[in-house]
Amino acid sequence: MTPHSTRKQALITGVTGQDGAYLARLLLDKGYKVFGMVARRGSDALWRLREVGVESDVRLLVGDVTDISSLLRAIDQAQPGEIYNLAAQSFVDKSWDLPSLTVQTTGMAVLNMLEAIRCTDPKIRFYQASSSEIFGLVQAPAQDESTLLHPRSPYGVAKAFGHWLTVNYRESHGMHCSSGILFNHESPLRGPEFVTRKISSAAARIKLGRQQTLSLGNLDAKRDWGFAGDYVEAMWLMLQQDSADDYVVATGRNASVRDFCRIAFSHVGLDYEKHVTVDPAFFRRADIDAVLGNPAKARARLGWAPKTSLEKLVTMMVDADIARVQKGTLA
Repeated sequence: MTPHSTRKQALITGVTGQDGAYLARLLLDKGYKVFGMVARRGSDALWRLREVGVESDVRLLVGDVTDISSLLRAIDQAQPGEIYNLAAQSFVDKSWDLPSLTVQTTGMAVLNMLEAIRCTDPKIRFYQASSSEIFGLVQAPAQDESTLLHPRSPYGVAKAFGHWLTVNYRESHGMHCSSGILFNHESPLRGPEFVTRKISSAAARIKLGRQQTLSLGNLDAKRDWGFAGDYVEAMWLMLQQDSADDYVVATGRNASVRDFCRIAFSHVGLDYEKHVTVDPAFFRRADIDAVLGNPAKARARLGWAPKTSLEKLVTMMVDADIARVQKGTLA
């Protein structure tokens, strides 16, 4: 692995999301000048950047991945050596209700970004945030880079489109384009609508007497859960390689939603079975029973391995939500 450029400047789309915040901190720690593209500046849009202590260090550019002219302007302003495309409509369940929006922001936006790079500076290295959702109805006990795709949601379909576009631009135009096929990765920065944060925040509120029960969907669905702070290092490592490629980023261990509940509630001295109920309304329209990633290629070629166990991840999230409840920042 050799340094590819002396231009340590990076542009991150989706910088205000969970992964964007952790990636921005990682790059800043490595001496990068970091630019982040944001579609709008809501009153609380930057809370994740504040929480990881980099709000004042990221240079924000207003733009939207569905608008290629704003992408061209962002590239001109940032002059990046690396672009990390993390922007998307990222909530799987909403993709059935918002299929067109999901396809535009999660799929077509990848084409916009790749074309913007090709037309301005094809030497820019590009990272695409792919997803284990592209595997969907899994075709192998453990999924790796060669596993056939069978996405089960509009989100998964859009991610598969973006994934193959990235491969196509790499092969057709000789561009340094890599996809990270990230399995579920969580953190205290995860949005409240995701099941993992529903669990951690409910455990905190129930422990502190602010809530009595938690309603969830399929408790037996299994996911390969890792820590987002670990996974952004794999993103960076992909763009440091001499040749671009696609990599599964996962822990190689899966656990059920029930397991996640058990760890979270037991951490605060509670029995999840006394507080968690199943509501069929929360079942997905086409669910995935179990996913399990095989990160062997990332280990061998990138030298990457997850550092955070599931137990440590869950307790970290619960502790953060307890602190938020106590401070009054989590109702």
